[in-house]
Amino acid sequence: MPLHPENETTLNPTTNESILDVIDQVAPGRRRFLKFTAGGAAMSMSALPLSMKAAHAAPPPVGGIGFTQLAADTAPVTDAVTVPPGYTAKTFYAWGDPISSGSAFVPNAPMTEAEQLRRAGMHHDGMHFFPFPTSGAGGFSNERGLLAINHEYTDEGILHNSTSIGTVTQTAAMTRTSQAAHGVSVIEVRKVGGTWGVVRPSPFARRITANTPMKISGPAKGHPRMVTAADPAGENVLGTANNCAHGYTPWGTYLTCEENFNGYFGTTTPLTGGAALTDLERRYGISAGGFGYRWHLTDPRFDIRATPNEPNRFGWVVEIDPFNPASVPVKRTALGRFKHESAAVVVGADNKVVVYSGDDERNDYIYKFVCSGLFNPTNRGANRNLLDAGTLYVAKFNSDGTGNWLPLVYDPTNANGLGPANGWADQGDVVIRARQAADRVGATMMDRPEWIAVHPTTREVYCTLTNNTRRGTNPPSSNSPAGTTGGGSARPPVDAANPRPDNRYGHIIRWRETSNDVAATTFEWDIFVLAGDSLSAAPNLQGNINDSGIPGSSDYGAPDGLWFDANGRLWVQTDQQGDALGDWVNIGANTMSAIDPSNGKTYRFLSSPPNCEVTGVITTPDGKAMWINIQHPGEDWSGTFTSKSAWPDNAANGATGVALAKPRSSTVLITKDDGGVIGT
Repeated sequence: MPLHPENETTLNPTTNESILDVIDQVAPGRRRFLKFTAGGAAMSMSALPLSMKAAHAAPPPVGGIGFTQLAADTAPVTDAVTVPPGYTAKTFYAWGDPISSGSAFVPNAPMTEAEQLRRAGMHHDGMHFFPFPTSGAGGFSNERGLLAINHEYTDEGILHNSTSIGTVTQTAAMTRTSQAAHGVSVIEVRKVGGTWGVVRPSPFARRITANTPMKISGPAKGHPRMVTAADPAGENVLGTANNCAHGYTPWGTYLTCEENFNGYFGTTTPLTGGAALTDLERRYGISAGGFGYRWHLTDPRFDIRATPNEPNRFGWVVEIDPFNPASVPVKRTALGRFKHESAAVVVGADNKVVVYSGDDERNDYIYKFVCSGLFNPTNRGANRNLLDAGTLYVAKFNSDGTGNWLPLVYDPTNANGLGPANGWADQGDVVIRARQAADRVGATMMDRPEWIAVHPTTREVYCTLTNNTRRGTNPPSSNSPAGTTGGGSARPPVDAANPRPDNRYGHIIRWRETSNDVAATTFEWDIFVLAGDSLSAAPNLQGNINDSGIPGSSDYGAPDGLWFDANGRLWVQTDQQGDALGDWVNIGANTMSAIDPSNGKTYRFLSSPPNCEVTGVITTPDGKAMWINIQHPGEDWSGTFTSKSAWPDNAANGATGVALAKPRSSTVLITKDDGGVIGT
């Protein structure tokens, strides 16, 4: 059982070896960990010239984009996952399914903590496939691996089987079940007899939740702002929550990112006088009520006045070794604390390691972390703590298409504003208050930076800016003190990198580091696409997306998930909330499309059930099996059951018998009927 906060003890990271360590000892240097991950972002290529403004630098995808694209969606949206002819999509791993052993999901029975700990969590999001090593060509299996899957948040009404959850008295048991539905699943998957399935039982199967013991490492380890009564050393923490997007390292670990962590905290203490919100709490969105989870009513760890430092222990990137189920996850604080949407790892030609992250808040920032140490491709153990030391930067996008990475480094002389004269104590203070540090140095406020993807050969970096309804209206006063104008409450004017007021459809920005050096402190950027609806009556909402043949097939809003496959196809997924775009014509369901980065042409590949988010895409190394996630199908944000979707347990998805009362977030397996590479 996970430890309760009152009996939390000092944790010692396991020294047990994972399967990858054992293999390395048997055949040291046989594999290059650069090739470990199924994605292709972490690659070493020769430097390319900065030519984005003169011509598209990215080559067309290897094998091209050859599927018959889907036409534009119109209402009503079909309660199903639709893929092109010649492809098959089927539900693979849904909320409530056992991770290793156990009975099938019972739809209308209350879920206990003990049950939820053995089953898939709620609201699948970022995800990665870790192939098992083999002795054959390529060194990695296309038929066996581990899937690490984020579970971002919960619908409390569905979880607790209540249609009036807001009026139900919160119990400790409800809180523990909700906490168990968050976090990460690690499941073993295998193709046997031509069919993929979850391996049950599996020694690798694991649930990581909001109560899983974890270590704190990096500059914030032991910092006074990280100390609590249960952890006076400030070195251990229970759990991770709001695990949105993710990353993966070339040494074979999973990076899960804590996004809207502020929503789990609250208090019944009046926030007045000496108990008023601090500047730090306000900048990170802490409030008395949170997002309605009500954990603080039964778990004092989430009461901001009972345990005021606990929020500082969330908002980090957490590193997990999926091949060692006994390992202790580690919160890598050197990467900064904010609403991490993803952690895209890139290895340079000189084995420098960089991690790109977006802070998913209106008018917040894009960050880069450059590791001090170099990646060792022949010794996995040598890379274990690479993410603990380095330089954290934040992006400044200049109007002339150039950019600068501004270091967020404590300076006792205060030359950069991050010194004692402005209230900064040390580097731990800087990373804990990363948003305020970025405010102080003058970073560019962006339209909600979400996922980041890196081209597998050119190292161009792409970032989705999903939307911003607070852009271009009521700009902050020019007299506002330095370092106080960032974040969701700001209303900045448009700028070159964020050119649209009321940017409800979002856009994708891209950049290339100077001299193609991942550690460079300057870059060149442009806007890759302005998303929109080509039939909208408002020119501001039409975008500049490149149609690929079928009218409306390129139209989409709120780009979110973003991933390059190994052959250079850019996959973009959307997360428009219900009818929030208001006046769409060609945009119905959320979608996933493949984009040719050499010309921006967009090909609609998948449409989804109503009111869901399409997210989390990955393939096997050979590209012949793809997994994606469907999150919160039918959600209407009312806190009650929804009648908008019964997916995946409905007749439209091939279910027999009585449809379940609860829609379930699920991982979906997609294959090509002829056994070929997805997207060709």
